[in-house]
Amino acid sequence: MNAMPWHAEHWSRLQSRRARDAMPHALLLCGPEGLGKRGFMRRFAQGLLCTQPQDGDACGRCRSCQLFVAGTHPDFAVLSFGLRKDGVERSEIVVDQIRELSARLSMSSQFGGWQIVCIDPADAMNAAAANALLKTLEEPSQQTLLMLVADAPWRLPQTIRSRCQRIEFQLPSREDALGWLQQAGVSDAASALDAAGGNPGLARAWVDAGALARRQEVRKDLSALAAGRGEAMEVARRWLDSEPEQRLWFAAQAVADEVKSRAGAAVGPLASGLDVEALDQWYMSANRTRESLRGPLRGDLLLLELLARWR
Repeated sequence: MNAMPWHAEHWSRLQSRRARDAMPHALLLCGPEGLGKRGFMRRFAQGLLCTQPQDGDACGRCRSCQLFVAGTHPDFAVLSFGLRKDGVERSEIVVDQIRELSARLSMSSQFGGWQIVCIDPADAMNAAAANALLKTLEEPSQQTLLMLVADAPWRLPQTIRSRCQRIEFQLPSREDALGWLQQAGVSDAASALDAAGGNPGLARAWVDAGALARRQEVRKDLSALAAGRGEAMEVARRWLDSEPEQRLWFAAQAVADEVKSRAGAAVGPLASGLDVEALDQWYMSANRTRESLRGPLRGDLLLLELLARWR
């Protein structure tokens, strides 16, 4: 099975624990989105359930592997966002889902081996769900493995994090990231990697989605607003209609470049009229606004308030 090169160390450590029959009962796979945590999770789970694994990887031929690939393996399940009574997908994982998970894990494996459940995204559990999960973590059943996948592990209670073996995915070196992107056939890999803040998986996804053009559009919008040629309300509307969180990421990047340029030039690429201190404050506000867009507040007002302070 193909794997991202920065997975190798984590993979080796887990296989070593498996060989010593010292597997943890809970894993927390965490780190930035785009580094392959979910692919790693599925690879490891399939290998653990496989009847004929090779160096920890699944054979792909046995009945267990066939059921896993088909999504019908009775000893593997992924718990994610459920549906409300009106059929709308929830924005959080709730306590009833965790209770069902605990009941599942209390039963014996149908194939007589491991029973594996993944919670993804684990950082979307509400407080009641997290409290319910704690009991399961404190009283694990034999040959059960709970895998938590989280892009923002700090949102999980410390009581949950402390009871899991942490597998933290970090950004690879620029050399490794560029090599992987080039091997994957990504054009202008260096620019894509810069746009994604050094995250190769995100860079590849963004290139496929045309995000580099969006990045340039954000910089043009900020330049126009700084020159008095644009309307904050119109820019806020366009940003809200198309990947607003990503646009705020690019906006923060652009402002960081503006600050860096002030060290050696009087005018930055955005020609902002803000001083360095105000630019720094705007940068932090952009990141806070990106987080706030995930909440109940109106996105158009959040963006308008931010852009109204740009000049």
